[in-house]
Amino acid sequence: MPYFTSAGRRLHYRASGEGPLCLVLPGATASSAHHEGDLRRLSQQFGLRAVSLDFAGTGQSGRLDRWPDDWWEQGAHDAAALVAHLGEETALVCGTSGGGVIALLAAILHPERVRAVIADSCIDVWDPDSLRVEMAKRDARTPGQVGFWQHGHGDDWARVVEADSDLIRRFADAGADWFGGRLARIACPVLLTGSLRDDAIPTLGARQQAMALAIPDCQVFLYNRGGHPLMWSEPEAFYGAVAMFLGGLG
Repeated sequence: MPYFTSAGRRLHYRASGEGPLCLVLPGATASSAHHEGDLRRLSQQFGLRAVSLDFAGTGQSGRLDRWPDDWWEQGAHDAAALVAHLGEETALVCGTSGGGVIALLAAILHPERVRAVIADSCIDVWDPDSLRVEMAKRDARTPGQVGFWQHGHGDDWARVVEADSDLIRRFADAGADWFGGRLARIACPVLLTGSLRDDAIPTLGARQQAMALAIPDCQVFLYNRGGHPLMWSEPEAFYGAVAMFLGGLG
């Protein structure tokens, strides 16, 4: 299993294929293990070197006692460090849900490393009360949830989920704004994607429209089917939009 070190943290990643580099960034409580199919598709269909990162505290990366308030920004720094570790100047950065947030933060914080961004099923500002309701749903710990988390993180999945939930609750208490007006700094092309029926983010359509108005070079693909995230709930629609976006990059 490949690892690299970023800011003293030992981080794991998975890779598939050869070609221009594409990072795939997992969402909250997910890991690179959940994106193995996406890595194969990106490499086989688009001729990309597809690499997915396990963020600090998740997957097969080292655990953290407490996730810091700037965990998402640290993830953006780690993504940029992975691009350098892989010997590349820049990468296409694709993230879903919380990984989409980190992809956009990487474009803000490390513009020299990000060629373009695909941010799926994410928004800029979340209603704090709605966010707390989403965190409460995790307490059910249904067999489906447990199976998903165990596949992604192993036997200590509960530790990962609890740390992530604690971070998001603190984020909600602080106002639940990931970017603080910084989206206008993004210099690269951006594709935002999502489902208008996203059960986790009912405001996704309106929020992504506002994000598109703030990002200088931005396209939006919203689909009236699927759920959260679009990448997994309606993969053919998602990858169709990706194909059009990549075709326009030149």
